[in-house]
Amino acid sequence: METILEPLQYAFFQKGLLVASLSGALLGFIGVYIVLRGMSYIGHGLSHSIFGGFAAAQLFAAQFYILGAGLWGIASALAINTVAKKSRVGADAAIGVITTASFALGVALFAKFGTSGPSFESALFGSILGITTEQIIGLLAVIVLTVGFVFLRYRALLFATFDPDVADVSGVKVNRIEAMLMIILSLAILATLTVVGVTLVAAMLVIPAVVARMLTDSFGKMLAISTIIGTFSGFTGMYISYYAGVPSGTMIVLVGATIFLLVLAVTGGRGLKRSVGLDAH
Repeated sequence: METILEPLQYAFFQKGLLVASLSGALLGFIGVYIVLRGMSYIGHGLSHSIFGGFAAAQLFAAQFYILGAGLWGIASALAINTVAKKSRVGADAAIGVITTASFALGVALFAKFGTSGPSFESALFGSILGITTEQIIGLLAVIVLTVGFVFLRYRALLFATFDPDVADVSGVKVNRIEAMLMIILSLAILATLTVVGVTLVAAMLVIPAVVARMLTDSFGKMLAISTIIGTFSGFTGMYISYYAGVPSGTMIVLVGATIFLLVLAVTGGRGLKRSVGLDAH
């Protein structure tokens, strides 16, 4: 028991444990919509795009890098949405071009000018132990905004997720819903960037939601299960990282991946087929 309670004597670990749990819950919650809409790749793309804004903002005002990265991410999300709908370029191609170019720009800026804010490694892999009170407040604000958006637009989101064409004809403003979802996703990625980093945030968007889908056919239950799995992965991964001596973001993803493998073993191919089938529809 003393060994288990040992990390809790440190204030930085208590703060990290709280942030890891909240971040896992947020990514698990919003990830359901991403997975159901077959947009798993966009989480990976937007995290890389935000990295470009993270680097560019520091050249002009390092203290406002969070704001700069957020605006960059939102602009990238809206650009992807617009390009995919108004041209012959598919969504995957739009994501690939816009986000990889943004990531490359970020790497180039870091290499050329360095940084006066968080380090390159912190942006890529997360630095949860160095998170500030302001960042925690920002994370809580994004959580409230996300839950509020889903609560107020629940039926419209559900309709647009499963049958966007019929939803559009029925009066649901699908384009507006999708744009708002992209903005929420960008803010969620930005708020959790310091926890799991650019390279791993996409995994935590997808893994809890896929596991939840393998366990239930109910959309409401899927939201709850995915949120719980995300929270558990964040909490447990943070705890294990303390003893394992590895980055917390890495361990959080590994815990989520372990849960996925266990559920896959229990449900068998049926669970995986259910998840793939849902992505297709």
